[in-house]
Formats: sequence, structure tokens, C-alpha cells
Amino acid sequence: MLGDMILRAFRLTVRVSAVVQSSCQCPALHSCRALHSSPVLWAGHNKWSKVKDIKIPKDAARARMIAKYTMMIRIAVREGGANPEFNVALAQLLEQCRNKNLPKATIEGAIKGAKSKQGAQYLYEASGPGGCMLLIEVLTDNNTRSHQEIKRIMVKHGGALCEGARRNFDRKGVVAASRDGISSEKALELAIEAGAEDFICDITSMKAVRSALESLGVHTLSAGLEFVSHTPSLLNHAQLETASTLLEALNDCPDVVRVWDNIHAQNSQGN
Repeated sequence: MLGDMILRAFRLTVRVSAVVQSSCQCPALHSCRALHSSPVLWAGHNKWSKVKDIKIPKDAARARMIAKYTMMIRIAVREGGANPEFNVALAQLLEQCRNKNLPKATIEGAIKGAKSKQGAQYLYEASGPGGCMLLIEVLTDNNTRSHQEIKRIMVKHGGALCEGARRNFDRKGVVAASRDGISSEKALELAIEAGAEDFICDITSMKAVRSALESLGVHTLSAGLEFVSHTPSLLNHAQLETASTLLEALNDCPDVVRVWDNIHAQNSQGN
């Protein structure tokens, strides 16, 4: 069957070519073009396009996520040791890795290689579109290279490295919880009862707040330290689009571990 289809395609090509050759004797046919049609030879092209457009971006995004968690584990081990029982930051990261189905071998390799891998942690301060403030956490073995690359990304997307952005953020413990049929109002009420501020608490009380929430029937997913903004920057729609592109570019940078921002959308009256 396949041979017959290829033969038909070949015959079609021959017939069209014959018409073109005869056009030399017929001026009215000078504008004719040869048509080569062979569906068999092109089968699967569309399928690969879809795989390329869908699977590869997803695989690349997961690879970046794994690389960043690997870097964060190394940081936590260097700062607090390899035993999660005595290293809260590491314990929280390991929990997040399990929730995201990171390979066990990758996690163990990151813990074992934390001391041998070269690199240092840096926190860059920056301003973005609409005057928003960013904190960019970086792990790199070449700070000069990383600094130049992040500066290039910032300038390209309407931002700049600056000083003073850190003043817009507080270092807080953040507890993530599943709603599990609990309304936002009830969850907030329980969080405050447990000693938190809207699921945000002081670093020293994070473990106690999480335990209290669990005892009150709230299923917590993770807890970790984050920079939480206390001075929001209100951006209009155009500025939000530009800022989103900037954040995406920063997160795609291999040396960037995490980015915190103080971005809030303006309401419709503010646009």
C-alpha cells in the first residue's frame, strides 16, 4: 500500500512536470508551477511540531525547577548542616521537593555535593517597571559573570540594579496550606488564632504556627522563609506585562535561585 501511494505521488510529479515542459510551446501556460505532493513523506510533521511546542517547554521548565531546588538545598546544607532534624530550612526544602516529585537521587546528590561544589550566595537589589522593587537571590561560582548577566536582563526589560530595595521587604516565615473545604475567612481566622498574620509569621515562631494550624485541622503543605513586601508597588496593565516578562527572564537565568517582588495590580479605577 505504501509503495502504491509513493508511486502515485511519483506519477503526479511526472504529469505536472510534463505540463510545465509543454508550456514552452504554449505561452498561456508560462505561469504554471510544478506541484510536488507526497503526503506519505510528510506524515508525522504536525505531530512533532506539537511535541516540540508542548513537551520541550515543559521539560525545560522542570529541568530549571530541579536545578534551582538543587542550588537551594546546597545553600541550606552549607548554612545549617546536612541533618534536616537540626536544619529547619533544609527540612522545608526536602518537603517541597517531595511535593514536586523531584527524583530522590537528585536530592541526595545535592546534599552530598553541597560542600564540594564551588559557589557563593548573593542577594541583588533591583528596581523594575513602574518603580517596583525586586530582590534576586543568586548562587554562583563567578559573581562578576552573574552580575553582568543580571544587569543585562534588567536593562533589557526596563529595570536596573540599585540599592535600597531590601528596605521594602521583611524576612518572614510563610506557611502554605490546603483549603480542604475551609473558606479563606475561616483559614485566616485559624491562622491568627495560631499566632500568624495571614499565614505569615515571625521566623522564630514558624514551626509553632504550623503545628498549631495542624492541630486546628488545617492541612499545611509547606513552610519556609521568604522576603515579604510591606510596601507594594501598584502597576497598570502595560507595566504588569513588562514586569512579567522581566521576572520570566530572571527566573530563566541559571544562576538565579529565587526572585521576590512587591508588585500589585492597580484596580480598574487606577488604570
